[in-house]
Parts: sequence; C-alpha cells; structure tokens
Amino acid sequence: MFKKFTSYIILSILFFSSSLLQAQDKILKVGLAGGAPFVFAKGTDAPSGIAVEIWENVAKKNNWKYEYKKFSSVKKALAELNNKKVDLVVGPISITSERVTRMRFSQPYYQSSLAIVSRLDKPTLWDRIKPFFSFKLAIAVAIFLFILAMVGTFLWLAERKASPEQFPASPTKGIGNGMWLAIVTMSTTGYGDTAPITLAGRIIAGTWMVVSIIFATSMVAGIASTLTLSGLGDDTIKNIEQLADKRAATIIGSPAEEFLKEHGVREERTNSLKEAFLKLERKDVDAVVYDRPQLLYYLNENKKIKGYVAKAEYYRQGYGFAFPMNSELIHPVNIKLLEITEDEETTETINDWLGTDH
Repeated sequence: MFKKFTSYIILSILFFSSSLLQAQDKILKVGLAGGAPFVFAKGTDAPSGIAVEIWENVAKKNNWKYEYKKFSSVKKALAELNNKKVDLVVGPISITSERVTRMRFSQPYYQSSLAIVSRLDKPTLWDRIKPFFSFKLAIAVAIFLFILAMVGTFLWLAERKASPEQFPASPTKGIGNGMWLAIVTMSTTGYGDTAPITLAGRIIAGTWMVVSIIFATSMVAGIASTLTLSGLGDDTIKNIEQLADKRAATIIGSPAEEFLKEHGVREERTNSLKEAFLKLERKDVDAVVYDRPQLLYYLNENKKIKGYVAKAEYYRQGYGFAFPMNSELIHPVNIKLLEITEDEETTETINDWLGTDH
C-alpha cells in the first residue's frame, strides 16, 4: 500500500509539473477590451494602461507567453471568451452577478463605482435670482407674513389698553407696530422704540424670541442653499433621483444600462465616452453615467469640457480579469495578484495613471 501511495504521489507531481510546463510553453490568447485609462490598444502601438500593466506583471511572474487580440467593446470580447476564442479578457471588466453565471473572474484588482457627470453651465444673472421668484418661495413668504401678522395681532391685543401710544387703537396701526416689534425681535436688532409692558405682552414677545431663533436659522439656511444650487446652474445633477424621466448617455454593454433602467432614466447608448460627452454638450442628454475612474480620466484629459461629477457613488464593484468557466489560469493569476498587491505594485500602477486622489 505504501508503494502504491508513493507511486501515486510521484505520478501526480509529474503530471502537475508537465501541466505547468505546458502552460508556460503555451502562448495565451489575451483579449483586450475597454477604454482609458485601463486599456490603450489602438493601432500598432504596444498596448498600455492600468489593466495591461497589471496583467503583464502577473504574466511575467508566471513566466507566461501571450499575444493580444484587440476588441472594440467589452461585450464583443466576452462573447469571444464564451466561444473559447481567447483564454482570458483583460480590461476594466466589471464583476457582476449576471456575468459570473457565464464565466469566472480573478479577484478584483481595482474597486470602482458608477458616477454621474452633468453640465456645469455658467449661470446667468437670471439663473441666480430665478429661485427667489419660485412658487414655493412665494408660499414661504406668505406663511412668514401670516405668522408675523398673528404675532403682531397678539401683541396689539395684549398692549393696546396699557400702552396706547405704542399700540394705537386702530387695528391697522396697532397690528403694524406689533409686526414691526416681531421683526425687530427676530433679527435681534433691538431699536427699543417699541416694547411690551404687560405680562401677557412680555410672554408673547419672549415666546416669539425663542421661536424666531429656530425660524430665522432655518430661513437663512434655506436661502444659502438656494443660492448655492442656483450658482451651480439648472443642469447640474447631484444624484440619480434627479435623473428620473430624463435622458442619460452611457456606453453599450456597461452595467450602467441596467442601473438607468431600474431608476426610470431614458438611456442613450453610445460606443464611446467621446460620443456620450458630445451628446451632453449638445444637450441631447442631461448626464453621462459610467464608471467613475474612466469619467475622471476623460475629464482630466479634456479640460475644455466643463462637467460636474456628482459625489454620489452607485453599483460599487470590482474590476477583474475574465476567464472561461473551466480555466486553470485563475488560481495562479490570483496568487500573483495578491503578491503584487501586498508589495504595493498595484497601488503604484494605479497612482501613476489616476493620481493619488482617485
């Protein structure tokens, strides 16, 4: 039994060594797909980019030989992967639940998310003052005047007999003086020209002081918020809720397609970010929705485009290398990915392309 077991171990080692040597001698067919800054693969120039550099580092550490096959889109590359025309696909390939049912992935080498870019038009004078002529603001002012009238009326009723010189018997003048006192009290100006002398009047004035502190703070905050939003311009989109029933451009095959459908956004499918931003510039769409690093890189490379990148992040997901379901390459790839991550080689590569603030 010991001899049989020993023979089995030796045969297994020989088989594994033979498979490893075959893998090293084999020329892998590597599909390249995706855009900048992860893949630059146009023309006859040697491919470059974040994904390309990381893959080449992994292949070098495994002593693998390979040749590239370029694809115009991730969708086409993954279709060829399923048809076993390539051994793996390198690029900004999002690891999604739908894709995992058809192929396997390496561990993520980069964590990404979807982001929204909208126009950052320079607001006109009318854009800045228009919010102050809105129906909502008119209602707020009407409610404010009504509250002042109520406070002024209560002060007049409490003070008109004890202080007729400050609060005349005439309702118009008396309530008007009461409203003036309420405004002076709320603004903490304190002219001293009008002041309550009765206990009831002082209780009303004291209560209004406490209430007006909260009321004035909220009103000032609301005005500041209105000025900030008007300064950004009407076309600025800060979250996906603002895109409901509007149009947004994204790239064909991107996870953003399903994301836009889920939130009731009418999508415009494009073949490239250049096409998507042209639609945004022509106002054919209200925003561009795509992976955050690609959007940031594109705007950095095209500084003439004035775009507002929303801080909100959606669909956080990793980028990895895609393999057929039965691929034997995944395990050695993951080992080397972990090694270069632990040595911070991956971080250095990413920082070289995106900077330290990505």
